Amino acid sequence: MDFNRIKEKLNILADAAKYDVSCSSSGSNRKNKNNGLGDTGTGICHTYTEDGRCVSLLKILLTNHCIFDCAYCVTRKSNDIQRAAFKIQEVVDLTINFYRRNYIEGLFLSSGIFKSADHTMERLIAVAKKLREEENFNGYIHLKSIPGASDELMYEAGLYADRLSVNIEIPTISGLKLLAPDKKHEDFIKPMQKVKDEIIRYKEERKIIKSTAKYAPAGQSTQMIVGATGESDKDIMYSATHFYKNYKMKRVYYSGYVPISTDSRLPSLGSEVPMLRENRLYQTDWLLRFYGFSVNEILDADNPNLDMDIDPKLMWALRNLNHFPVDINKAEPRMLARIPGIGMGSVHKIISARKYRSLNWEHLKKMGIALNRAKYFIICNSNDWERRDLDAPKIKGMILQSQNGKFKKQYNNQLSLFN
Repeated sequence: MDFNRIKEKLNILADAAKYDVSCSSSGSNRKNKNNGLGDTGTGICHTYTEDGRCVSLLKILLTNHCIFDCAYCVTRKSNDIQRAAFKIQEVVDLTINFYRRNYIEGLFLSSGIFKSADHTMERLIAVAKKLREEENFNGYIHLKSIPGASDELMYEAGLYADRLSVNIEIPTISGLKLLAPDKKHEDFIKPMQKVKDEIIRYKEERKIIKSTAKYAPAGQSTQMIVGATGESDKDIMYSATHFYKNYKMKRVYYSGYVPISTDSRLPSLGSEVPMLRENRLYQTDWLLRFYGFSVNEILDADNPNLDMDIDPKLMWALRNLNHFPVDINKAEPRMLARIPGIGMGSVHKIISARKYRSLNWEHLKKMGIALNRAKYFIICNSNDWERRDLDAPKIKGMILQSQNGKFKKQYNNQLSLFN
């Protein structure tokens, strides 16, 4: 093996993979068997890129050669970059050798599309198949589904991978047509539908036949690029809600557009990456999945974009002051979860603690509630509470002022480290 050449390939293809953030390992329970290597019981090892994204190792492309010319993509065929391609066995050897050295606990494998979607997907599957059957590797494997790949290949991929993902990339059909005219929206949807159907079929068959082969036990995910086209936050989150509902996504990831091209179709961001907007979208996603919010409560025709100054829960609360103040000792869990500064962990603590005593400010403070925000929206067993008749702009201003030292400074410092 030419180690210098392998190292060169690794540098090129690991760097090209950093733009894909849809690489969570949550949800898989593949166990070690037959004295094999690894398991997914403790998840996958993570590291952080220089722009703050949490990524999984070993995270590489099979190749950065591509037949498409998507304006937003660093591997597009018109881009003047150094190209490389791994052989199937090279990826297998790297994965096993890195695992044995305790560098990684799994593999995230994607690829540029070369020759055709099916040809590329076949090679991705070949890597996973060799790892499972020849190396007896039971660690986490995440394969990127290639848009346009056949149903037969998508079925086979799910037999070897813990998770599959096909990145929708651009949130709307019109945006996709603008920046990736060679691609078709249905080519992204078809593999998603196949994976969803096979997961459902596996679960039904598993109830009857326990030995049924596992199919993508960690489900599927997708990714949307934020800021490459003119979609509003409403457009993005309505698309995400559609994928969660109709394709049973485990996760939808949001990736701030990284300026990598001077293409006239792309926005001019300079060196700025829309990281704050990306963060606000993740916060909204969290509210939809775990806090009982519906997307139209947060974003609608009158409010198509999130407030970059404050988190989406606070944004909603300030628009709905008629629901407040909430009595912390009487409110239902659903309403407790909607109070700014109170997370789901604190909701459970409140419900448990108030069975035995009437809660006051000191109790809430010990529970870790962010009182600098929550105090404007709650009352408790205390005569000392926020009585001033404050409107939404005043409350927002006071909260932002209280956060200057603790939150804004921290965020700005974090960004400066990446510049």
